[in-house]
Amino acid sequence: MMEYEHEPVRGLPGELPQGERILWQGAPDWRIFLRSALYSRWIALYFAALALVSLASGSVGGTIASVVGGLGTLGLLAGFAVLVARTTVYTITNRRIVLRIGVALNACVNLPLKMIGSAHLRSQQGETGDIALELVGRHGLGYAMLWPHARPWRISPAQPMLRAVPDAQNVAALLRDACFAVAPNARGAADASTDKVTRGGLEEAAA
Repeated sequence: MMEYEHEPVRGLPGELPQGERILWQGAPDWRIFLRSALYSRWIALYFAALALVSLASGSVGGTIASVVGGLGTLGLLAGFAVLVARTTVYTITNRRIVLRIGVALNACVNLPLKMIGSAHLRSQQGETGDIALELVGRHGLGYAMLWPHARPWRISPAQPMLRAVPDAQNVAALLRDACFAVAPNARGAADASTDKVTRGGLEEAAA
């Protein structure tokens, strides 16, 4: 039996209420997720450095162990990234954002658009990017619950993040417009080329 076999609507915990419609659905690109969320390049460099140090000291066994350890670690991380991509569904409707997340422990996080105080876009390789959501009010979402779908180093309050989203600029623009429709008097919604979403706008973030 599939883990999400009985979803009434893919990625959602129930049927859409009257008047609500799906604007976009997507999932992380596992290759970009592997690099940006799991830091695979830094881990590869670490094991490469260990191998070089062992080689320079004349330890063939240490060199082999470093290479094998590095390949094994990267293989495990790649497998996890694939599972995350397969089990994650990000949904934007005209009323909310829904994150269906979790590989072993599943969760469905509903975020009404009126809770989105601002959103921050971090561009990745190509047209892929991360969109972090800064929430207003009290929400009770913890970093551990959201990880790896959480903005790095923003522990309290935690910020949900749509990770490694393909065509991120257009997704962010769609989110901006959806937020603006909910709060038409919000700042920053008029300029589609801006890099900050503030209840409809869009900010380029470094982290």
